[in-house]
Amino acid sequence: MSAPDVWTISITFREDGDCTRADAVLHGAGFELEGWGRAKRNPTDPEMPLIGEEVAAARAIGDLQRHLLERAAHTIESWEGRAVHVRA
Repeated sequence: MSAPDVWTISITFREDGDCTRADAVLHGAGFELEGWGRAKRNPTDPEMPLIGEEVAAARAIGDLQRHLLERAAHTIESWEGRAVHVRA
């Protein structure tokens, strides 16, 4: 039995005033994809950095999802010889 493939996502956060940016990197089986997301705190809301990080991370992972589906579609297209659309 072969060892299972393990894919990892690392997320780095940067804060700039009321904005939080998350940069996510997916390390897969021989490839790497990048995505990003941003959250902006309403100035009238209390400062709670964890919430901004959660929102920005969710958006970065959503961006990774789009890139991964595009990669899968491209791979399928190379086998099929025609355009395909892979839905989430």
